[in-house]
Amino acid sequence: MPAFRYKAYAASGNETSGTITAETEKQAVLKLREQGVFPHQVSLRKTSASKAKPDTLPFITRQLALLTASGVTVLDALRSLSTETKGHWGDLLGNIADDVSSGMSLSRALGQYTIFPEFYVKMVASGEASGAMDTVLKSLADFLDEEARTKARVKAALIYPAFMVVVGAVILSFIFAFVMPKITKIFSDSGKALPLATRLLMFISGVFINYWWAIFLLVIIAGYGFRSYYRKNRVKIDAMLMNSKLLKSLYLSRFTRALGFLLDGGLPVLKALELSGPSSGNLHIEKEVMEARQRLSEGAELSQALHGFPHVFTQLLATGQKSGQLGEAVKKAATSYDEDFKRRLDRSLALLEPSMILIMGGIVGFIVLAVLLPIFEMNQLVK
Repeated sequence: MPAFRYKAYAASGNETSGTITAETEKQAVLKLREQGVFPHQVSLRKTSASKAKPDTLPFITRQLALLTASGVTVLDALRSLSTETKGHWGDLLGNIADDVSSGMSLSRALGQYTIFPEFYVKMVASGEASGAMDTVLKSLADFLDEEARTKARVKAALIYPAFMVVVGAVILSFIFAFVMPKITKIFSDSGKALPLATRLLMFISGVFINYWWAIFLLVIIAGYGFRSYYRKNRVKIDAMLMNSKLLKSLYLSRFTRALGFLLDGGLPVLKALELSGPSSGNLHIEKEVMEARQRLSEGAELSQALHGFPHVFTQLLATGQKSGQLGEAVKKAATSYDEDFKRRLDRSLALLEPSMILIMGGIVGFIVLAVLLPIFEMNQLVK
């Protein structure tokens, strides 16, 4: 529902301002009059939340935590940040500040924008209820920073292979399109029988030159087909991805980190499971968590409800439940999975570099061999 900014006079005669949601401007005016407020200026509030980058959220959250911990009110903190922050985030924070000044709670104001995840809104609501907003905001900032570091680690791991593939494709395209035609023309004009490797190379070069558009089209169709297949069979494919120890550690690290954070923040176990399942990024885990949530609501223990998860994890849950430190136990599991993911990632990267070099070397070696073999044969004939 659209939101409207207004300036009005209260029944006491004092001027007031704020925001109100309504279908149309006329309905907004009627709503205000029903509340005993007489507006003299009503305009549609413009928001750029959809253009605000989520990467800035950890920084904004930490700044809010710092200001509220120093005794600044939430409204003043929002006003201050909206003034200092440029671009779409500045506008967004200004809109949220207007909502809070009009009497809306911070959690409700944040809930209007999809850029704030549901767990974020719920944790802010928990902070409002407990009166520990600064602590909750600091925990949120720490959690978001750790999530950002994990994403950055994964992206950095993908840069090298992606760079090698792109460079390799450019070099091979240049060789097949411009270099090979000139070399193979010499062999064709000789009229001699050519080695298999040379004939194969000439065939690949011919296909690349004459049917490059078909190759390009095939790549697009294959990409679209894979994307469509993945969407239809995502649970099955995500379950297969769990067979990779590297990816399994990543998915479990993200899930347990979110679950431990929410439990430590005071959210009920059922709600914490509902919000933490999607954070794993794996639909198979999300499905398992939802099924565990159902079993838990039927009376099962948490460690028993999550029976599809690793035994060590469920043992930690059982211990945490007995000691009353469930959130802490889950956070220890998250730390363990995160460290395991880092070790496996470093090991994979150490193997990836020489593997990529060997593959590229093999391709270059084949091209060189295919070019040199007929030359050697010609030399033999001359002798």
